[in-house]
Amino acid sequence: MKLRSILILFLCFASYSNAQSDTVRIKELLTRITKTPKPRNYLNLDQLNKTANVIKAEFEKYLDSVYFQEYKVNGITYKNVVGIINPRGKSTLVIGAHYDVCGNQEGADDNGSGIVGLLELARLFDTVSTEKRLEFVAYTLEEPPYFRSENMGSYVHAKSLADENRIVEGMIVLEMIGYFSDEKKSQDYPLGLLKLFYGGKGDYITVVNKFGKGKFARHFLHKMKKNEESPEVKSFNAPKSLPGIDFSDHLNYWKFGFSASMVTDTAFYRNKNYHMSTDKMELLDLARMAGVIDCVYKSLLVL
Repeated sequence: MKLRSILILFLCFASYSNAQSDTVRIKELLTRITKTPKPRNYLNLDQLNKTANVIKAEFEKYLDSVYFQEYKVNGITYKNVVGIINPRGKSTLVIGAHYDVCGNQEGADDNGSGIVGLLELARLFDTVSTEKRLEFVAYTLEEPPYFRSENMGSYVHAKSLADENRIVEGMIVLEMIGYFSDEKKSQDYPLGLLKLFYGGKGDYITVVNKFGKGKFARHFLHKMKKNEESPEVKSFNAPKSLPGIDFSDHLNYWKFGFSASMVTDTAFYRNKNYHMSTDKMELLDLARMAGVIDCVYKSLLVL
């Protein structure tokens, strides 16, 4: 075995063994993202740009290349924030989360939790050698009125990969990963029958896939379900027509034929503060959120 290969395996094993998200850092980042003078929605462009600048500055601490992917909607410029490890890698793996909110709210779970997870993953991957091109993307305009439109930041990014003919191994989106409950009947489902299979407590994290999810999504799910720490990982596979299956940025990667998964606490099926002013950092379980981030990191590391 070549020396470089041995070194990569050693670094991967060391990182895998010692991976641990920092709950103090998670709280600090959530505070910076959510406790802002104005909500980070499409109407408050200055606040959106300030949030994008925070994300970019964090990416620049750990990633090889960082830039704004700018595009116009109704004459206004909006920004995805893109950070890359190993820009020359032949195959691309995308890890994403949206940073805008719906309406006038802090959006701690939706989707401050996903953005902070993205930033923590960037930090954890800082010392990892990889032959893949890793793209960490913070999307703008995921929320209404732009959801399901070509104005979504994730559509712009996914299209750019397709236009560049990039070999995309897969994509995961972090969509609300911080709200958990051990109370009975705290978990709802799009179909009541599903409670018999998944239980009535909102104490787990879910990997959501469509039928025909593709090779990457299958392998990622397999690695995630090997998690032996908190929270438990459960899988949810269904046709795209089932409500909730495509309620995030991964839907745009599906449009371009890329294998993509969503990691989520199931959003409004559990967190009743969804799209409300009560979606605050103080309601999140930072320890279990850190566990989710660790699980995603370890799963991606061994793919």
